[in-house]
Amino acid sequence: MRNILLLGAGRSSSALIQYLLEHASEDGYHLTVNDLSAELASEKTGNHSSSTAVSFDIHNDILRVEALKKCDLVISLLPPSLHIVVAHDCVSLGRHLITASYITNEISALHSESVKKKILLLNECGLDPGIDHMSAVEIINRLKKEGAEITSFKSYTGGLIAPEYIDNPWGYKFTWNPRNVIIAGQGTAKYIQNGKYHYIPYHRLFTQLEKISIEGYGRYEGYANRDSLAYRKQYGISDIPTLIRGTLRGQNFCSAWNIFVQIGLTDDTYVIEDSEYLTYAQLVESMLTDNHTSQPLANRIASLCQLPIDSAEISMIQSTGILDNTVIGLVKATPAQILQHLLESKWQLKENDHDMIIMHHLFEYRINNKLKKL
Repeated sequence: MRNILLLGAGRSSSALIQYLLEHASEDGYHLTVNDLSAELASEKTGNHSSSTAVSFDIHNDILRVEALKKCDLVISLLPPSLHIVVAHDCVSLGRHLITASYITNEISALHSESVKKKILLLNECGLDPGIDHMSAVEIINRLKKEGAEITSFKSYTGGLIAPEYIDNPWGYKFTWNPRNVIIAGQGTAKYIQNGKYHYIPYHRLFTQLEKISIEGYGRYEGYANRDSLAYRKQYGISDIPTLIRGTLRGQNFCSAWNIFVQIGLTDDTYVIEDSEYLTYAQLVESMLTDNHTSQPLANRIASLCQLPIDSAEISMIQSTGILDNTVIGLVKATPAQILQHLLESKWQLKENDHDMIIMHHLFEYRINNKLKKL
């Protein structure tokens, strides 16, 4: 019998585990789920007869190699930075590897060796990146076959909350890894528009928005995500004048999130001294430079971000509790960890909440001397 090894039983694994177990008997394989928490792995597998749940530390070299030797296929849902550790072992041991994460330069460097050994290293096959790629290329190939010249492709995807379950001013709850939401966009976004290259640094990313109307759901806003330029060749549209891939959020989300960015609350590179004793208000106070004013924190933040004090964005910031005199209680925490800790308590999915995915592809193309949109 074939064996599938799934590494990581976190928030993103539930649907995959359920799917694999539903098909295990029919397709003739056994599923092993390894996670640092044996309890979490057991909870996800539910003692299914075609599964095994194991406590597993990815940093234990001996146990990791032994686990890989027993399987035919590895699916890694570990934090993206750990995929390369597994990838090296998979190529060495002759095991196939699937991840949902972006391809890194380190994994790309294994391409030649994996091809030589006929080992599959399949990345970017989740939602975004993943389904967006597959659906986009399907349309691109069809348009090309019809003789169209594609002049613009914009693709925005959002993991959101269904409208009827929105109960906070942000119109958002954590439907996937909270840490990835907190640090999203860090780096420089790259894209091409009307034949000109654009490079948007992180501190301006959430101010460079495109308004997008979704039929039946209203207006959303999209911001550029990572390196869109790399996909021109992958999609087979190397000469396209406009290519933008981005993330979709509700109205005012990005401008409000930009306040966190400008204050410095999404920074994960240093630790706040005595963070366990500080209140959230004291933390924000320590990150502002106008410490000699008697103005309330909300007013000072509004001034910093050049927003009216009665703006929706300031109200959204206040709703999170970041300006409250509540003790943080986290030891040696970074600003990003503190913000995540706070928002996880505010943006939790309730038991009966439904999430929602919006994926929006917009093509512009020329065919038979006519300009068209799809």
